[in-house]
Amino acid sequence: MQCNSQKEAVSYYIWCGCRFLAGMGKLQSKFRKRSEIYRTTQVEKSETTFDSKVVQYEPAHKGSTNTVTNLSPELCVSGGSDQAVVVYDWKQGRMCQTFQGHNREVTKVVCYPGSTWIFSASRDKTVLMWDLNQGDEPIQEFCGHELVVNGLAISPEGRKLCTGSRDNWMCLWDIESAKCEQRQNVSRNLVTHVCWVPGSSSVVQTSEDKIIRVWDSRAWQVTNTFPAKQYIQTHCDVSPNGHYLLSSSNGFGGQGCEATLWDLRQPGCKVVEYRGHLQTTACCMFLPTPPGGSPQVATSSHDSSVKVWDQNTAVCLGTLHLDGAGPLVCLAPTDSDNLLCASFNNGLHHIQLGNGLSMDQDSGASSAGAGELDVKVVACF
Repeated sequence: MQCNSQKEAVSYYIWCGCRFLAGMGKLQSKFRKRSEIYRTTQVEKSETTFDSKVVQYEPAHKGSTNTVTNLSPELCVSGGSDQAVVVYDWKQGRMCQTFQGHNREVTKVVCYPGSTWIFSASRDKTVLMWDLNQGDEPIQEFCGHELVVNGLAISPEGRKLCTGSRDNWMCLWDIESAKCEQRQNVSRNLVTHVCWVPGSSSVVQTSEDKIIRVWDSRAWQVTNTFPAKQYIQTHCDVSPNGHYLLSSSNGFGGQGCEATLWDLRQPGCKVVEYRGHLQTTACCMFLPTPPGGSPQVATSSHDSSVKVWDQNTAVCLGTLHLDGAGPLVCLAPTDSDNLLCASFNNGLHHIQLGNGLSMDQDSGASSAGAGELDVKVVACF
């Protein structure tokens, strides 16, 4: 009898323990659900707050946006994976014109300042010329490359067009006749970007072979090369006075991923580097200097961030995180206060630059300290 009583007592305690653990499990599950509801509510609240501050216009493209530039103070031109070239009034949030002529995605667009000329390069190996005032058909076609055209630049006087491709060829064209006047093949020179030095006969290009080359457009020869960087050079830009060159690098995990300022008057002279991105720095641009301010540069990256830097000190003045936007592949400064940014996932962003202190948010928020830049998105399209 005593033995049976002991067994019954043990069974009873085991039964009580199981009931207790089951009860605790239900309580934890209930608490977890409440916690998840709370977190969901907080996230939804954050997203709603962000969305309410950003104006959503009609999207310029269906798919990723690869490139953007300025046509006028109000109009921008972009190209995307949808093979379209789009003219958009970014101030009014209105699509003005769509050009269809390429049969593969558009990689670069450039405009000639003070005109209505637009040039677009594509993976279809061609460059097309459009005029905003002459209908929706291309007015000129430049054919001759064997692979995707990544580099596109117009001479300062508007008579010549320079193109560069992954086929190792750099070409110089007469715009009026669309005739290729000069061609040069450089081994392993897989061109990533091309820009013309303002007021000069020089052209600068970056390449997948990590070398930056300066060309003389009169002889169509390489006159200078910069020391090879550790990673592929993705983009370049030249300051308005023609004295400085910016280049950007690919990379991963914070290795590479930088932009570099060079002195064009002293070939190979590195002035400063801008480090802080965690993935490939896809674009680097000189920004118009604000009145009474110091010169600044901007970079965009595959880490979905835009950074603004003091040009001379390389201090990061402000960072914008666009979570979910994917790689940010191109920038187009419109003035000292506004910047356009092309993204893979979320189209085009109108970014505003201003002094002040702002809170850091997870989705599209700026981070800035006292006296630094407040970098924020005000519209998407």
